[in-house]
This record gives sequence, structure tokens and C-alpha cells, in this order.
Amino acid sequence: MGKIALLVAREDMLYQAHNILQEKKFQIQEMRVIETGQAVMEARRSIADGASIIIARGLQASIIKQYTDVPVVEIVMTAQEMALLVKRAKQIVKKPRPVIAVVGFRNMFCDMSYFDDLYDIELRTYYASQGDQLPAAARQAVEEEVDLIIGGDTAVAAATKAGVPSLFLSMTEDSMRQAFAMAESMDYAMNVEKKTAAQMETLLDYSFSGVIRLDGSGLVTAVNPLMEHIIGKSQEELKGLPVRSLAPLLGEDVLNRVLKEGRDYSLFLEWNHTPVFAVIAPVLYEDRVDGALITCHRTRGTEPATKTREKQVDKDRASRGLPPLVRFEDILQNSGVMQECIRLASLYALSGHPVVLRGEPGTEKRMLAESIHNSSNRRNGPFLDVPCRGLSGEEQRNMIFGEQGAVLQAQGGTLLVRDVEELTPDNQYRLYQLIRFHVCHGAEAARMRKVDVRVMVTVGPSLADLQAAGRISQDLYYLLSGLELLVPPLRERREDLEQKIQDTLRECCEQYGRYHALTAGAREVLLNYPWYGNLFQIESFCERLVLTAGKRSIDEIAVKALLRELYPEQRSLRQPDPERAGADPPYPDQPEYGPGATGQPGPEPGAFSPSLQRPVPSYEEQRVREALQRWDGSREKAAKALGISKATLWRRMKKYEIS
Repeated sequence: MGKIALLVAREDMLYQAHNILQEKKFQIQEMRVIETGQAVMEARRSIADGASIIIARGLQASIIKQYTDVPVVEIVMTAQEMALLVKRAKQIVKKPRPVIAVVGFRNMFCDMSYFDDLYDIELRTYYASQGDQLPAAARQAVEEEVDLIIGGDTAVAAATKAGVPSLFLSMTEDSMRQAFAMAESMDYAMNVEKKTAAQMETLLDYSFSGVIRLDGSGLVTAVNPLMEHIIGKSQEELKGLPVRSLAPLLGEDVLNRVLKEGRDYSLFLEWNHTPVFAVIAPVLYEDRVDGALITCHRTRGTEPATKTREKQVDKDRASRGLPPLVRFEDILQNSGVMQECIRLASLYALSGHPVVLRGEPGTEKRMLAESIHNSSNRRNGPFLDVPCRGLSGEEQRNMIFGEQGAVLQAQGGTLLVRDVEELTPDNQYRLYQLIRFHVCHGAEAARMRKVDVRVMVTVGPSLADLQAAGRISQDLYYLLSGLELLVPPLRERREDLEQKIQDTLRECCEQYGRYHALTAGAREVLLNYPWYGNLFQIESFCERLVLTAGKRSIDEIAVKALLRELYPEQRSLRQPDPERAGADPPYPDQPEYGPGATGQPGPEPGAFSPSLQRPVPSYEEQRVREALQRWDGSREKAAKALGISKATLWRRMKKYEIS
């Protein structure tokens, strides 16, 4: 809280102030009687002692306000106080409609416009702007033959000398109490503003982006340290300069769009041989533009601020020639179902028996296998991953069981066999021998070797389904069944899905030097999409989205359009019915495994099917499209032409997917 000082011209005003402070409602830290001729010097003395607000009256308040920079709260006579003086004046004059003069400084009085009618008087005001004008104002009142003069010492003396009745301009505690309340309210607002400004300064100083603040005219008001480094000039050198002189690419049309129309803009700039991606956003205050912020992000010459855990781990391990070090804590596990999956996997790490990892394409099967390996007593041994799909029986045998095969290379470690159901019967038998008897043989059964390898396998459908379909031998089925781990898809892990989308978009923006943000609607579309390709599909989609985004803010229209383009064979999200919220899952059950199962679910009535042609637009949609086309995309003009608000227009644009 700041310091409030009360500076007044009369001792009796201090007595009133002391009486008010006995109520303990206000905190005034300094109170003094000063002479008008010394008002500025006394005010500066109080400011030097820490005063942030000064309370004063009349001419003293005007002088202090003129020659100092601190806020000044003026003590103003209240309507109630002036009414009491008028009542006493009428009692003294005893005339039906007396002429009463008020002599003083304008800032001392309340609004008295209706006093004539309220109190049946003729009220005349004689205001002075300086102290030496008060005698002349009092003489003018005398010359105009008023019946009574209300004023300070100068006015009362002039009235007494002329034989005119007078009343001293005395006040009650009301005006003082009102001034105290106003000063404390002002102090509170100033403290809130200082706190907010301090938080903003800290945020800008420690931001990983360069930031320039502009006023409403496009002049630089502040820059953060990182921006000073990018431009190569200090804040003192930059303040007050027009931003166009620093960046000629920021043309008049760009500044008009931001500072007059209140719309954001993004473009690539180069400062001090440093290429940056700049986002210019208006600062809106009560529906008007009060300046702008330019946020700059380097586009090359720097490493991304963050990297995916997988890449960082692979880089560290590769530099030392060691197996991957993905661990359980590196896997997204904000959701309860994934936490349970990892809990089971951590228990399986204690065993030496084979582990079966089952899940959709793109789930964390490989990462879980590595984590199990690196949490087991085989962590110092090798970890190898071999595929089975698309290989002939001989190729499978050579790659896995041959003289230079994966089994012999993985001695003392772990072997992950991908898509084990794709193994030929001969190779399934060899895998059975490896797991059951810890032996490996290639083309010649007589040449068996004793090996120490733990086996993990991945499958699409469950082992029971594979055995029932004859795709896996009974021996291998019973040998593998036991430590089976189902990796849930991301659509069943909303918390993990949200984190993955957020991380992937951020990493793509950093990689390509972009800065994009999703609208709430776009985020909801992504969270409701089934993502049958899980991690892989999200990563490829987000990269395409960031690379092709035409503006900083990415809305649901852009997201839906890209989903249709990239995945026309998949049904996109089904819009939730608010009346049935929570009644049905947002998606039908996904088949457990590719084309060998029931296939992708078909569209249901009312479901969004991108393979279908867009229906004939409604009359409302046609009107919205025509209005936007007529006014060159201006939402404000289109909304006005349609007779609706901008918010309603925006809702209809989202409804009909109009970009």
C-alpha cells in the first residue's frame, strides 16, 4: 500500500481529519498545515518521504496538481454541506428569494445547478483561478449588490468591509471523509496496476520469445531483453521509434489491420541478420485497440527449445553405442488406463518369461518393450527389434535364427518379435524352441546353440483369436499366454491424447519456426477424432497442419478440412448430442485388428462421413456465404448486413464450416 499525505491550509481541518481517523476506517500516513505559497515545496517534500497520493483543497490542490506528478485528491464541499450554509444564509437575510454569492475556487464546490429551485434562492458563483483573484471576485459580488456572501477569509473580509452579511465557508466531516475514501480507492487501484505491471514485466523478461510493445500509434513503448538481443539495440534506443522504421515489411495495411481493425497478423521478418516469425496481436481494452504486442520467434540458427523424449534418449544412447533407454516415465501416462498398463508392465519386468504386447498401430508397444527391458536385470544387455510381416519363411529364419541372426546378436538381452502371427509354422516352432528350451537353430536342426535371450512379441488381435483362426500354433499359444499386455489406444486416454497433441504441435512449431495456436473448437475436434493410427497418425497430421496453416489461429474448419483430405476412408468425429451427453461413447468399437477383423465401422445415420458429398446448403447458409463474399470477408460488415451480431455470425460460420 502507498503513502497518503493530507496537506491543508487551516488547523481546524486537521482536527476534523483526526476525528475521522478515530473511526479506524482510513489510513492517512501524513497530515500537515501548509501555506499556499509553499504548497509545491511542501508537496515535493511529502513525495520525497514516500507519498504516492496527496489530499488537498482549493488553490493548494490546483497548484500541487500542476507542478507535481503524483495523483491529487481534492476536498470538495458536498451538496449537504452547501445546503446547510444556504439554509443559514436564508435565516440571516430573511427575504423571500435572497441573492446569495459563493466566492472561491471552482474545484472546492459540488454541483449546485439546481439550488435555485430547491431552496428558492438566486445563487451566483464568483470563481477565481488564482489566489490573487479572490479579492476582485469578492468586490464584484459586493458591486452586484448580493444579499449575502459565502466564502473563505478573503471573501468574508471584503464583505465585512462593504457591510454585506457573510458566512465563512466551513465544512463538516463529510467532504473530508469522502476525500479519504477516494484516496484509498485510488491507492488500491494503483497497487493492483503496479502488481499487474510487475507480473507482466517479469513474464516478458523471462520469455523465450522476443516481445515488442506498441502504443496505439505504432510507436515502441518497451522491448524485453531477448528482443534487444535480436534487434541489437537497447530499450532506451528503441523507445518512441515507429515500428515501421525498424521493420519496413510491416506496411501501413498491416498496422491498420492490427491497430484499427483489432485483428492479429503474422509474417516472417529479419532483424540484425536474424530471421524471425513475428505475430502481431492487438491489445483490446473495452472493445477498442489500445496498442499491440509483437512476439518474435527465431526460425533458424537455434535448436528447438524442447525435443521429444524418444529422440533425446536415442541420441544419448547412440553416442555411447548402448541400447535404447526409454523408461516407463518417458511414456504418456496421465490417464488411469495407461497408468494401470504401465503398472502391469513394471511387474512383468521382474519376470524372465515372454511378454505379449497387444495394441493398435501407433501405440506405445515398442516403448513399453524397451521400458520392460531397461527395468529388468537384462538392462545392460542388447535390445533388438525384428519384424515378421512381409518376409518369406527363409528370410524370417535367416533374420531371426540364422548365423548372424537376431537371436545370437541379442545374447544376454531381449528380443522383440513384431507381428509374431506372421511367422511361418516352421519359424513358429523355432520360436517355441527358443522360449521353451533356450536353444536356437537355423536351417539345420542338428546345429542347435544354447542361448540366453528373453523374448517379447507384438500381436494385433488377441492370442485367443489368433489361435482360433489357426494363425498361431497351439504350443506357441499356450507358451506365450500369461504375461499379455493390452496397450489402450489414445482415444480411450483423453488426458494422454490432449498432452500428445499439445506436445506435437509445439514441437512442430519449434522445428519449423512457426507459431500457431488452436481455437477451443479445433482442440475439441482433435480430441474427439478416433486416431486409429494413434501416435504415428497424430505426429504426421500435426506436421502437415503446422506446415500448411495459413494463419496464426487454427480453427475447427481448417482441422476438419485436413482430416477429410488426409483420411477420406475414415469416419471423422460424430457431433455429440447435448441431450444425450454421456449416454453413448463418441465412437463405435474399433475392430481389434485390421482387415482380418470386421473392418472399419461404417457411417451411422447423422454421422459425419467425409466420403459423402456436402448436402445442398440451407437458405441461412447461403445468406451467410453471400454476405461474406459481398463484403470481402469482413465479419463486422457482413453481420451488420444480415442484422445479427458478430458473435452470432461467428457461430453460424462454424456451424456451416465457413472459413
